[in-house]
Amino acid sequence: MNNDDEFYDAVTGLDSDESCEGTSEASFKDAVVYDDTQRTNGSTSQENGIRKRRTTLPAPMFSRNNFSVWGILKKCIGLELSKITMPIVFNEPLSFLQRITEYMEHTYLINKACSLSDSIERMQAVAAFAVSAVASQWDRTGKPFNPLLGETYELMREDQGYRLVSEQVSHHPPVSAFHAESLVGDFVFHGSIYPKLRFWGKSVEAEPKGTITLELLKHGEVYTWTNPFCCVHNVILGKLWIEQYGTVEILNHSTGDKCVLNFKPCGVFGKELHRVEGYIQDKSKKKLCVIYGKWTECMWSMDPQAYESNKKAEKKADSKKQKSPEEPEGVDSNDADNMPEVLETVAVIPGSTLLWRISSRPQHSAKMYNFTNFAMSLNELEPGMQATLAPTDCRLRPDIRAMENGDMDQASREKERLEEKQRSARKDRSKDEEEWSTR
Repeated sequence: MNNDDEFYDAVTGLDSDESCEGTSEASFKDAVVYDDTQRTNGSTSQENGIRKRRTTLPAPMFSRNNFSVWGILKKCIGLELSKITMPIVFNEPLSFLQRITEYMEHTYLINKACSLSDSIERMQAVAAFAVSAVASQWDRTGKPFNPLLGETYELMREDQGYRLVSEQVSHHPPVSAFHAESLVGDFVFHGSIYPKLRFWGKSVEAEPKGTITLELLKHGEVYTWTNPFCCVHNVILGKLWIEQYGTVEILNHSTGDKCVLNFKPCGVFGKELHRVEGYIQDKSKKKLCVIYGKWTECMWSMDPQAYESNKKAEKKADSKKQKSPEEPEGVDSNDADNMPEVLETVAVIPGSTLLWRISSRPQHSAKMYNFTNFAMSLNELEPGMQATLAPTDCRLRPDIRAMENGDMDQASREKERLEEKQRSARKDRSKDEEEWSTR
């Protein structure tokens, strides 16, 4: 595949007579940002001194029903997808830098960990945070825009007590880095993500390579982990649905405690869909706690012996029911990988302690890319904000702004313009044998 086929969503932002030396390719200072202040009443509302953030988008999403991705993907089975041009209708109006900011939606769990005196209880809170950080992906089948090298995103949340900055720090491979910190010095949360996407015929699998690090400064503790795999099913035929699977190991480097979480694949009959099960062990590998639940709903913790006893009782009851097995309803042999029927919500075992419960989504979420309330606010451009934002900030991208405002034709034109500018910048750098670097 040659360079002309490579796919990037963002603009260089530099006119032809400007020097590229020492500047970010992602500058959007020449971009037309579509003003949506009419749609947001043109003012920033406050309540008790805290700014109220928007809870809806300017326009509902465009229907994807009349578009087929098969013509694009049929030659890409088993290949990495970052270089494949996708129609804008399959995007969502956020940059990937904004998407990873959604890790911070349940920051209260980090604050809780900071306040706890027991290291195992802190690990429970950190484990709940690690699960909550991927919960926003539930039903999020739109592809975020690929950031350009040097593109940035900044977020200050006084109400939740943190600030965050993220940047696209590498081109090949595409690596996004983020750094968040408590406004009162309680924690630092940082990491880098290299999302590898592959098409497997009926599904697209995302492998989020990269390490996540959480530092609880008051306790002198450092935790690290990686995220599970994410798979979008039925990209060709049928209803899109998402599952996450794989083993996530959270290590407390200060105490040697470890939490091992198994994000279970749904299996043939879908019994394990969305389920997460794991345990916390100390440095001598003694199991101290079991964690269970669903990444789409809630997580609980309990004593490991009581959990195993309950599991044995469940297996005994199931074996009696399976004397005359029948094929579950909803299983068929068509070409679509139908999403299994979601079974009962998490059955809470007596003696369990609730660690986390997912925030409910707004009623209009399905019409707005299945965004959470937190996601709805991430691309909000308030009056006066443009004057203080870095010219590389995602909020200034004209293609994302046009898509958010419902102008798909303009969004597509901007996307094509940005792609062409990016290709041109790469060729110029290659000709001069230059490597991009920060100022």
